[in-house]
Order: sequence, then C-alpha cells, then structure tokens
Amino acid sequence: MHVPLSTDIHTRLKAEAKRSGRPATVLVREAIETWLEERERAALHHAIAHYAQAVAGTSNDLDADMEKAAVEHLLDGERGEG
Repeated sequence: MHVPLSTDIHTRLKAEAKRSGRPATVLVREAIETWLEERERAALHHAIAHYAQAVAGTSNDLDADMEKAAVEHLLDGERGEG
C-alpha cells in the first residue's frame, strides 16, 4: 500500500522516527492500529447506545432480578458487609 503524505507530515514523521529510534513504517502502522481501535470502540459505543435507546422502557430494559441483586450488593457495601 502506498500512502502519499504531505511534505510537512513526511518531515514530522521522519523526525519522530529519528527521535524515537524506530522505523517510520512502525510508527505509521501503530498510528493506523490505534485509529482503527478508536473507530471500533466508537462504533461499539454507538451500537450499545442505539440498543439502549431502542429497548428503553421495554421488558429488555432491565432485568428485575439483576436490579434487585445490584441494589442488595450496594446496600451490603454501605453496611460494610460485602
């Protein structure tokens, strides 16, 4: 894959490679991996938020047994029992 870079970005990338003692290709690969991971996290967050909005107020909104267990756990923690 060939990715054309502006002169400014190329100069900055080469400077960072020299400063860090790491090849520019490694720095670019890491930057792309980080960007992709951030995009995937954002997409997952969006999907979860969309689902939560879609099921709000329905029987899928909250499991009554789980809610009860969570409340009991929190109350036990306040009492120092958990």
